[in-house]
Amino acid sequence: MKTIKTPANKPREKTAAQLIDERIAELGDWRGAMLERVRGLIKAAVPDVIEEWKWRGVPVWSHNGGICTGESYKNHIKLTFYKGASLADPDHLFNQDGTVRRAIDIYEGDSIDAAAFKRLVRAAAALNASSKKKR
Repeated sequence: MKTIKTPANKPREKTAAQLIDERIAELGDWRGAMLERVRGLIKAAVPDVIEEWKWRGVPVWSHNGGICTGESYKNHIKLTFYKGASLADPDHLFNQDGTVRRAIDIYEGDSIDAAAFKRLVRAAAALNASSKKKR
C-alpha cells in the first residue's frame, strides 16, 4: 500500500481500490470510463476478486493468482491477462498475442462484449484455481 500524509500529519495507507478510483478520476476521459467499466465487469465475473496496485501505478485483479492488469496509455487501455495464451478465446477478444500473456487493447470508440469479457475473466480465475490445486 502507498503511504500518504493526512492533514493531522498521521501516515495513512490507501487501499488498492482507492488508488484505482483515483486513477480512473485522474484519467478523466474515455480511458477512465473504460477502465471503470472493465473493473465493474471483472468484479461482476469474480465477486471475490482481489484488487492490487503494482509496479508504481498499475491496477491488477487477482484470484488465486493474477488474472489481468489494467494499464492506461496515452491513446488506449491495455488489459493484459497473465496466462492469456492458455485461455480459449472463442469470442476473439484478444488482439495482442504472446507466448504466455495475451492482451486486449481498447482504443477510443471501441466497445467490449460484456458477456464474452466476463466469461474470459471467469476462465482466467478458474485456470488459476486449477493450477493452484496441482501443487
